[in-house]
Amino acid sequence: MTVSSELSSAAWAAGLPQALRGELATLEEAYFRHVDAGDVDCAITGITQIFRRHMELAMHRPAGRALVRVYHPDDSSGLGAAVQIVTDDMSLLVESITASLSRLGVSVSEVIHPIFEVERDADGRLEQAAPHEVDSNGASGLRESWMHLQLHPATSRAQLSRIESGLPNVIADVRQVIGDTEAIKDVQSKLAEDLELAAKSGKAPFSETDLVDTANLLRWLAGGNFTVLGYARYRLSSDQEQQSSNALPGTCLGVLRPDVGTDFQVPINAIDRPLLILTQGLVPATVHRSVYPYFIGVADFDESGTIVGEHLFIGVFTVTAVHENVLDIPVIERRVRSVIEESGFDLDSFSGQAMLEVIQSFPRTELFSSDDDTMRKTAVAVLNIGLRRQVRLLLRADGYGRFVACMVYLPRDRYTTRVRLEMQEILVRELGGVDIDYSARVAESDLASVYFTVRMPAAEHGAPRYAAAPAADTSEANRLRIQGLLAEASRTWEDHLNDEVSTSTMLDPAVVQRYAVAFPDAYKEDFEADRALADIVRLEHLRDGGIDQYLYRNAGSEPGSWRFSLYVGGAGISLSQVLPVLQSLGVEVVDERPYQLELEPQPGGDPSSGGERWIYDFGLLARPELLRSALDRDLDAELLESSKRAAVLEAEVRGLRERFTEAFEATWYGRAEADGLNELVLRARLPWRAVSILRAYAKYLQQAGFPYSQANISRVLLTYPDVARLFVDLFGARFDPDTVSAEHAAELETQVRGRIDEVVSLDADRILRAILNLIRATLRTNYYVTDAEGMSRDYLSMKVEPREISELPKPRPQFEIFVYSPRVEGVHLRFGPVARGGLRWSDRLEDFRTEVLGLVKAQAVKNAVIVPVGAKGGFVVKQPPAATGDPVADRQALGAEGVACYRTFISGLLDVTDNVDRATGEVLPPARVVRRDGDDTYLVVAADKGTATFSDIANDVAKRYGFWLGDAFASGGSAGYDHKAMGITAKGAWESVKRHFLEMDIDTQTEDFTVVGIGDMSGDVFGNGMLLSEHIRLLAAFDHRHIFLDPNPDTAASYAERQRMFQLPRSSWADYDAKLISAGGGVWDRTVKSVPISPQARKALGLGDDVESLSPPELVRAILLAPAQLLWNGGIGTYIKSSTESNADVGDKSNDPVRVNGNQLRVKVIGEGGNLGATALGRIEFCRNGGKMNTDALDNSAGVDCSDHEVNIKVLLDGVVSSGELAEPDRNPLLASMTDEVAQIVLEDNVAQNFLMGISRTDAPQMLNVHMRLIDDLEERRGLDRELEALPSEAQMQRMLEEGAGLTSPELSNLMAHVKLSLKADLLQTDLPDSAYFTTRLPDYFPTPLRDRFGAAIKKHRLRREILTTMIVNEMVDYGGITYAHRLSEETGATATDSVRAFAAATEIFGLPEMWARIRAADATTSVRDLLELETKRTLDRASRWFLSNRPQPIAVGAEINRYCRDVQELAPKVPGWLRGHHVSTLTDQSAELIARGAPTDLATEVFGLLNLFPLLDIVDIADITDRDGDEVGALYYALNEHLKIDWLLQAVSHLERGDRWHSLARLALRDDMYASLRSLTLDVLSAGDPEESADEKIAYWESKNQSRLGRARAALSELFESGTHDLATLSVAARQVRSMVSGVGAQSEVAAR
Repeated sequence: MTVSSELSSAAWAAGLPQALRGELATLEEAYFRHVDAGDVDCAITGITQIFRRHMELAMHRPAGRALVRVYHPDDSSGLGAAVQIVTDDMSLLVESITASLSRLGVSVSEVIHPIFEVERDADGRLEQAAPHEVDSNGASGLRESWMHLQLHPATSRAQLSRIESGLPNVIADVRQVIGDTEAIKDVQSKLAEDLELAAKSGKAPFSETDLVDTANLLRWLAGGNFTVLGYARYRLSSDQEQQSSNALPGTCLGVLRPDVGTDFQVPINAIDRPLLILTQGLVPATVHRSVYPYFIGVADFDESGTIVGEHLFIGVFTVTAVHENVLDIPVIERRVRSVIEESGFDLDSFSGQAMLEVIQSFPRTELFSSDDDTMRKTAVAVLNIGLRRQVRLLLRADGYGRFVACMVYLPRDRYTTRVRLEMQEILVRELGGVDIDYSARVAESDLASVYFTVRMPAAEHGAPRYAAAPAADTSEANRLRIQGLLAEASRTWEDHLNDEVSTSTMLDPAVVQRYAVAFPDAYKEDFEADRALADIVRLEHLRDGGIDQYLYRNAGSEPGSWRFSLYVGGAGISLSQVLPVLQSLGVEVVDERPYQLELEPQPGGDPSSGGERWIYDFGLLARPELLRSALDRDLDAELLESSKRAAVLEAEVRGLRERFTEAFEATWYGRAEADGLNELVLRARLPWRAVSILRAYAKYLQQAGFPYSQANISRVLLTYPDVARLFVDLFGARFDPDTVSAEHAAELETQVRGRIDEVVSLDADRILRAILNLIRATLRTNYYVTDAEGMSRDYLSMKVEPREISELPKPRPQFEIFVYSPRVEGVHLRFGPVARGGLRWSDRLEDFRTEVLGLVKAQAVKNAVIVPVGAKGGFVVKQPPAATGDPVADRQALGAEGVACYRTFISGLLDVTDNVDRATGEVLPPARVVRRDGDDTYLVVAADKGTATFSDIANDVAKRYGFWLGDAFASGGSAGYDHKAMGITAKGAWESVKRHFLEMDIDTQTEDFTVVGIGDMSGDVFGNGMLLSEHIRLLAAFDHRHIFLDPNPDTAASYAERQRMFQLPRSSWADYDAKLISAGGGVWDRTVKSVPISPQARKALGLGDDVESLSPPELVRAILLAPAQLLWNGGIGTYIKSSTESNADVGDKSNDPVRVNGNQLRVKVIGEGGNLGATALGRIEFCRNGGKMNTDALDNSAGVDCSDHEVNIKVLLDGVVSSGELAEPDRNPLLASMTDEVAQIVLEDNVAQNFLMGISRTDAPQMLNVHMRLIDDLEERRGLDRELEALPSEAQMQRMLEEGAGLTSPELSNLMAHVKLSLKADLLQTDLPDSAYFTTRLPDYFPTPLRDRFGAAIKKHRLRREILTTMIVNEMVDYGGITYAHRLSEETGATATDSVRAFAAATEIFGLPEMWARIRAADATTSVRDLLELETKRTLDRASRWFLSNRPQPIAVGAEINRYCRDVQELAPKVPGWLRGHHVSTLTDQSAELIARGAPTDLATEVFGLLNLFPLLDIVDIADITDRDGDEVGALYYALNEHLKIDWLLQAVSHLERGDRWHSLARLALRDDMYASLRSLTLDVLSAGDPEESADEKIAYWESKNQSRLGRARAALSELFESGTHDLATLSVAARQVRSMVSGVGAQSEVAAR
């Protein structure tokens, strides 16, 4: 029955008798005393419900009744499948019940069986209960057994139903057996006495000896050797024709009581019978153990000696009896002695003991049943077997035909499970049995004995109840026949192996023998000897870690069913290692059979020939769609219709096996990944390496941010395997050097497109087209590259053209190389043919390209100052070593794997890069690489995060490739410039810091200032940076390990301690001398829970008075937000964003908890020694809120600048080494000797760029209109993406214009970089870098020793054009300004080369470089120096426009300098003497203002007088045209300028609105018009005057000759001057009036001269 009740605890307890309520806790504790609650597998939350349900069941039990309650798995009680029993406590109860459940096939997970002392009323209601204590002597009440059996959850309802109906019967049987135990013992005792009396009387039909032995046997059985389950006394019927027996009323006990209803069939025991009979029942016992019971029958005879019936005992032998010495068992003892004596042996003799040992091996029940003659013959036969190593079968049929006892003896070494199972099958089959039991004895003797009991069919239907079953054929002939079958079954596997090897010539018999011993029994049972020979061949060549495979099909196997054997040398493997590999190939593993071999080494041979070997045999099931139908069918006759078809089929199968095993091996060894694409090996019949092509493209799409997952891409390719195969074919047609064919590729592409057009799914269409697009965009691959041994690469490189890949995000580089392998993936992005950038060890497996793309954007901007354009690379370690728990070992292991992956990545890049013959300069394409682009030889890499020490590794790889750049390939190696030792990156960034502070009138090198920082002193940038001023007061810093606080540092002492830590290898903040830390400070690990905040720390960090402690992330934020003067970033990570950005936008999840907004910062200045410390928008927000910073690209550009110089110097040195100009041993010392000069050259770039940025910041609001137009131009011409580059939109710039704001320093830095990049790109497309004038400047790039020694080699430098272009652009932009070239283009239509030529001519002629050097070195404030330099730009701008407007184009720079420079330099000192009136006062006022602000007097005077020198260009021209002396022309020009007030008009023009481009052009047109008029007027006056006359005399004479014309013009101009209106219109009229004064003579003279 089943129950389900849900009661609350209180309600449940309330329903119990009062006496029980108080004992519930005690009872429950006793109930579970011997049970672990975790072992009870039930569905309820707690196990208390088990006790409560049991208590409910026990509440009412009538006397003598057993309560059984069965719970179903889905019962509402929540107990799951379970049984609860309450019954009288009895022995044999637990084992009988569990045996009964076992017979029903029910698994029991837990048995709870407490015993309670209970009191019940007359109706059986429970009144009291107490735990039964084993040692209690005065226990009162009824002792009950409460049993809870928790069943397996999968127990079926049918099983539960049988339990419910069957268990009460079992309990009843136990009750009967236990209840009758004493009565049965009395019967046994009385019968033994009666037998002894009968022996003495001499009237019994049996001998005295038999009677006494039987009496002793009964007592032996009762002495714990036989558990009696029942007894009955039977009387034979008087019917002589049909003998039967019936139990005498009142004699039946135990399970033989008539009311028990057992299924035991009592055997017939006829009159002609021995005294003692033993036979086995046909039905298992219900009490004690679930075994077949034995019937022991003792003849019953009357006083006359006539057999009248039988005493029948039923029961089971105990374990003790089964192992009892035969000489201690009554009846058997006498028979054994008799048998030995009759055999002619003395018991104590050797032979007698040998026979006794044989008999000891006989089953005890068999000894009872056999007669003496049978026992003797059996024993003798067994003795003979031992000598002859034979198999012997002995048969004995049960007298009632119920079973046949089969004793089998065989050599012990031949007994195996397989042999025993085969023998069982033979015996049952040959004897006609229905079932069989066995027991085996394998002792130390040479023989093993197995005792089989073959159960025979029951009597035919309708036969009498006690009729015997049909007899089995136990004749001698049949015995011998069956014995032969058993002998064959026992023949060893080794016997068969020896037969095989005798006919084989492949293996040495000695080798086979070693394996024969090593093969485990399981292997021998599963495989035949011929298979073993083949396996030995495979195993013999294996060594530790090696594998071999064999894919096969068993004859008659189901379609798609295969088997796969994996052979492993050395230690075994786990299923978890193999399963993913096999599953990736599209097969299901349905079973596994492992076999371990312990192989002895060859005698006198290699020790490694021994050791472990493993064979793993897997059952595989291939999904039907994976294999062609021909391969899924048995290779039988119906397929072999013709020899051709058979050959094709065999080839197909062979190809499948090869592809499958090769793919498995590649995946196992890590050459291929274990993912779903491996199914293409079967689906598309592709080799595993071909699949790797598609996998690489899929991986690349993932890195490109493709919206479909790897799983989706794989699913589509598996859905369309024909397209996948076409992709591979197309790839081969484009890149296989042996079969490349443009025509075939076009045909295949047409097929692919047609097949894709048929695809229904839009997603699948997009995925397939994306892969096709990648193949088309691929330029080179190393897929077909092989080494000297013909081995292919185990990694794949593909060079692609990103601008042809629409799936890629912007910006898209010009070239990209993707390197793929299961071990490493990496990408290298280049924005031009000559590009450079670091390689990063990334930890962003899913999106490392996104990380690299972000870095390369900064790198492109950073590289604006150096020769190459931006490049960046990154790789990920895909299979990092498993952690061992040893931090040191784990770090070393990861480092080693990183180096190995880095080597692979570098190799992948070089595989698809052209080389150069150093001797001839000839480009050498890589072998077996089809190039679909032009020559591409420049590949240079550098260190980055995670690869700081890898330069030598990269150069070693490049050396193995013979790459032309040598150790210039990767700068900073052992033979390069050590950036940390030089401190070059930090020094470059420090120039920015110094500049920012100088703008606040703070000199960081002489005045103390407060700093907070990111990094630690062991780092290059942070450590070097914090030693660049002895006035740093470092208040706080943090890195990924520690937080450092020093609220009030001693400036000198803290500097010295930082210096000590910098020199300490692998130091951390924990190494800081605590005694030197000021009060309230300290060093804390970032893993601590909280950090106490002292009052001093609160003050230093600007925290509230209520802040007493902070968590490490909170403290890091507090440091970032501290009111210090400088934040120095020398660490890794992005810590600053804008308030408009989310942390997700930043893409640096590890620093999300500490990141702050730019508008929250309280520092004045940020120095970015590290990369990506702030987002672009975060920088801008900081600056808009009053902060000072540039960009990381500008601040830390010295590192890349130094590396670029190193590369270019090494290229030069390698050339002169090759030519013999420099000895190889002298190369590296020379390189090292130039370290300081190289550092100085590099830092000059940082200084120059910071001057440029400072000046640009100064007039940023005034220049916003020009910046707007410049950005528009870069957008249109260069594809600049404002949003991507964090430049303001047009609407934002319009608002800035209205607010009078300008671009911030980060925006200006970015704009400057793009201007430089654009100019370099333009110039390299022209011949300007080859012009004679500019090439003379090339040596200036190199340090002095190289200029002095290798001038000729410098001129031939392979990158001379790029170097020179970089020099020219840097100088022009750094000194001319960000907008210089753009404004010239707007104003004159000048090209980039025109601007360069104009800049070169103007600066040289007017000596501007020297002037700029004096300004920058001047002892004045930064603001004053900026104003001075800005003033010089007016002369530069006007002179440049003059050359572009007045001289033949393109400007011949050298010729123009020759024409003007000497004369200008000679006339310049005379100009102050020529100035008059307004000129003089203006010059004096302008210079006086800056002199008052601290500018040197002479410098200020020269700078503000510089603009007055501009007219010298016209003056030199006029003197040349008129052939007059320059002094004469100059004096007249300036006098005329003052006389006509043209300079006043020019000043008025300068004050016109700048506005948009057209306003600017109008201003320029007016200015040019006035200068042109002044030039012509000077010619007019000169033509009319005498050279000997003074300037005033010439002007007076000229006016007298032109009074009428001049009078009208002068009147108009006077009216204009007096009006006070000086707008564009009035000034345009004024310019026309001035022009009207020209008579035309001047203009004609100029034309004639030209």
